[in-house]
Amino acid sequence: MDFSGAHLLDLGCGTGFHLPGFAAAVGPTGSVTGVEPHPDLLALARRRTNAVAGVLVLQGTAQDVPLPDHSVDVVHVRWAYFFGPGCEPGLAELDRVVRRGGTAIIIDNDGSRSTFGAWFRLGYPHLPPPAEVERFWAQRGWTRTPVDMGWRFTSRADLEAVVRIELKPDVADTVLRRHEGLEVDYAVNVWAKVF
Repeated sequence: MDFSGAHLLDLGCGTGFHLPGFAAAVGPTGSVTGVEPHPDLLALARRRTNAVAGVLVLQGTAQDVPLPDHSVDVVHVRWAYFFGPGCEPGLAELDRVVRRGGTAIIIDNDGSRSTFGAWFRLGYPHLPPPAEVERFWAQRGWTRTPVDMGWRFTSRADLEAVVRIELKPDVADTVLRRHEGLEVDYAVNVWAKVF
């Protein structure tokens, strides 16, 4: 997809890691807005994009996006807020801010398959089962593209450090005791919708 000239929203932009790349993709006639609720991450995103033309970083949430109606062409959300049932207020905000013909792309873990999917289910047992999450999105007109990927580390210490970022200490201890090697297969869902 050609993003030239688009207004791209990175919702839940975190430290702003993707914002410079998005700015390059939309080019000099486009713009990028990062929205992040957490003040510490917001400060890092602002620092990262301080000298990047066409990027604005705002404090806000998925349920209260600080942008005008129908002002966004493309929305990118990666592992933030939109985890299936319960995210309806954020979906209503997407309906409000995305222009007709615009696209939203949400990337989330696929708990139905892969080694990390099993770890994810173990670490987040309060989340709905994967089939319920898939039904939730499909009933709202979103298209699922499953993506297989993986982690490859050069040391066990690196693997353990990443697992400990992703999972609570007790769950991380459990999965690390059982896992051998330096690779982890990982599956995600890319949910997309044209408005």
